[in-house]
Amino acid sequence: MVQNMFNNIAPKYDLLNHLLSAGIDKGWRRKVCRALAAGHPETILDVATGTGDLAIELAKLPNTRIIGIDIAEDMLKIGRKKIEKKGLTQRITLEPGDSENIRFADNTFDAITVAFGVRNYENLEKGLREMYRVLKPGKKTAILEFSKPAAFPMKNLYQFYFNHILPAIGRMVSKDPMAYTYLPESVARFPEKNAFLEVLKKTGFKNPTQKRLTFGIATLYVAEK
Repeated sequence: MVQNMFNNIAPKYDLLNHLLSAGIDKGWRRKVCRALAAGHPETILDVATGTGDLAIELAKLPNTRIIGIDIAEDMLKIGRKKIEKKGLTQRITLEPGDSENIRFADNTFDAITVAFGVRNYENLEKGLREMYRVLKPGKKTAILEFSKPAAFPMKNLYQFYFNHILPAIGRMVSKDPMAYTYLPESVARFPEKNAFLEVLKKTGFKNPTQKRLTFGIATLYVAEK
């Protein structure tokens, strides 16, 4: 279902991302890069890469080679065109891949990232264990995911926007009746904050931290192997 949904909305995905977040999503991706910069990663796996926005941002880190995987081939096709246009084909490769069955060997990558994808894992713990497996010891994962503001009035404004305005605009632009109704539902189900830190610990990661972004609309989680 998720694969079909993202293939359907692929042509309008980037437009809607930037439109519905008022461009704030670009700043969130820059924060992922800053969280990893001190480790000087040379090989990065970007899971649920979509159209490659985070992979392209990660290429700003010096001497990096990025592989992005995603189950939606139509998203990858758009991402490859963007990467070619930016002259990054020697540094970024996008390929089909399932987060819960990653094809790479143990201890392959210097860093692993996911932007707005872990909540779509069919089995969250299995996907995180796969990420842990292919990450080198002592290296970091950075996970960017939507979350829910807790304080008034942002909490109330967010709930109204996320449950009413966003789905209406998403349906109108993407022509997919389900995709932007699925989004708030998936965010509501996701075990955010300390609950997600506990899931990271359970799947093997050490020293997990969280940083709330833009009044808590998104959260950046960082953990080590």
